[in-house]
Formats: sequence, C-alpha cells, structure tokens
Amino acid sequence: MKALQIAALAVLLPCAAGAENARCLPRDVLVQTLEKKYSETMQGGGLQNAQQLVEIWTSQSGSFTVFVTRADGFACIMATGQNWQSAAPAPTGDAL
Repeated sequence: MKALQIAALAVLLPCAAGAENARCLPRDVLVQTLEKKYSETMQGGGLQNAQQLVEIWTSQSGSFTVFVTRADGFACIMATGQNWQSAAPAPTGDAL
C-alpha cells in the first residue's frame, strides 16, 4: 500500500508544481495572441472538470500550446512547444 501511495505522489507532484507556475491571463487575450503571433488554431479540447476546459492549439509550423480555461475566464498555459505531430484517428468498427 505504501508503495502505491509513493507512486501516486511521484505522478501527482510534478503536475501540482506545474500548475503553480502556470502563466494565466484572460482567455480572449491568449487566443488573440495565439492566432495573430503564432498562427495557432484550436485543434481540440475537453472538460477537465465542471470548472475547467483543457484546450490544445497548434500551427502549421508545428508550434503548440496547451492551456486550461477556468470558469472565471482566465486561461492558464500548461505547456508550449515545437514539432507537434497529429496522430491519425484510431480505426473503428471492422477495422479493429
């Protein structure tokens, strides 16, 4: 049991530390910057919980931004990078 708790902490602590250092600003300001300065567009996202939406934005040049938008309208950047590679959709139905 103790090993399981230690493993859980090892996974969760880096996430918590990253959240503390996130850069947050109004979502509309972030979106305008991503569109105009980096030519990024929204590629997908989903609800993390009832109060937060996770979004992934990418550009043709491979830059990407992952951020969380809170219920108060502020978006917190969780990750940015280069060389984004989109994965092909998983096969469905008889293709499995």
